[in-house]
Amino acid sequence: MLSVLCQVSEKVMGVGRMEARKKKCTEVVFAVLLLLLLQIAGCGMEASLPIDQKEGEETPHPSGRRQGTEQTVKDTEAYVEFSSVETEDIRGMKTIYLAGGCFWGTQKFFDQFDGVIRTEVGYANGPDSWRRSLPLIDGRGPTYEEVCDNSGHAETVRIDYDESRISLTKLLEYYFMVIDPVSVNRQGNDIGVQYRTGIYYAEEDQLPEIQAEYERQEQKAGTKFAVEVKPLENFYTAEEYHQKYLDKNPGGYCHIPAAMFRLQEEAEEIEVETPPPYGRRQGTEALSEREMESPERIRERIGDLAWDVTQNGATERAFTGEYDEFFEKGIYVDVVSGEVLFSSEDKYDSGCGWPAFTKPVSEDSLVWVTDTSHGMLRTEVRSSGANSHLGHVFEDGPVEEGGLRYCINSAALKFIPYDDLEKEGYGAYRRLFEEQ
Repeated sequence: MLSVLCQVSEKVMGVGRMEARKKKCTEVVFAVLLLLLLQIAGCGMEASLPIDQKEGEETPHPSGRRQGTEQTVKDTEAYVEFSSVETEDIRGMKTIYLAGGCFWGTQKFFDQFDGVIRTEVGYANGPDSWRRSLPLIDGRGPTYEEVCDNSGHAETVRIDYDESRISLTKLLEYYFMVIDPVSVNRQGNDIGVQYRTGIYYAEEDQLPEIQAEYERQEQKAGTKFAVEVKPLENFYTAEEYHQKYLDKNPGGYCHIPAAMFRLQEEAEEIEVETPPPYGRRQGTEALSEREMESPERIRERIGDLAWDVTQNGATERAFTGEYDEFFEKGIYVDVVSGEVLFSSEDKYDSGCGWPAFTKPVSEDSLVWVTDTSHGMLRTEVRSSGANSHLGHVFEDGPVEEGGLRYCINSAALKFIPYDDLEKEGYGAYRRLFEEQ
């Protein structure tokens, strides 16, 4: 061993064999450390690929989920906890971890919002038992294949955000827009424990805000949720090909409708201030009167059919509604509250027998609720202001408009003609038509 070390010393120090043997002990130690460092570097590079996978081999996907795009792991990075990755020091930056089914779509959804600094997908809150008989490699988390083989981790998106520009409450509002909060181990067509929903916090002071928004969403939906709320136990960065997957593969699979990826863009384009529920008439007196309006008075004002639809979840008969084949220029508001819901610019003839729209004027005006009535699994649409039942949303709408079809009862709507917008207190919404 000494002979080998001396030979290394000769190379390193540039001296002959006899002189190398006479060098101080510190020079031998230097050579030993050099060899160790070279060995460690070699092991680190070997560990960057999953066990039993050679560089360049394709990473398999579970059937029924990842469709249409084959990926390789040529640029796969080592699996390390995100906390070990160097991060910039941003004052006011906070972090939250959200599991919402397939993390491809969840990451793209949150990337759009102003105030979100960066995102990264990974595997969170799984047990150590996933390692089974595998040798322990420091810093190595589960591979994608191990997660799909029930490692117990959830596909999760780490979100770093500037709380001076976007609050945790707002992020959670967006989160509940794109998940089915009552499903267990399933989102869309993706089934398995890795697709469970969860809110994982790294700071204890985030919990009260999480609980407040969680309870508010449950009250809106009128049912208990199955979304986990837990401290973050662990988070392992996913393979590189999963990062920003839908940016790299625009046609890739996603359980989230494409229209949901344009919320920020549409908000910036329209920049219309939505009048508060009941508050569209002049002064505060009208607001107080409407807030104090009794159920009997509301029913008398809107009629029995509109009452049954908005308050009892009834459905008007197909092809009988006032606005089914109605295409005049204007906006549609909640018949109960006057809250702005839809524009005639987004209305189309779907042939379904009810008014159909590709999108609302503002996503904040609607609440999506899982509906299991009549032996079907559907997504109910309610107004956020008055909690009126409006109809349902389906994913068979025009693809070029985002793929959604809002199927709405005429009885739940009131039409405001374009020429009457100013007179009726909706003058700000003339811009919806002037920008066309």
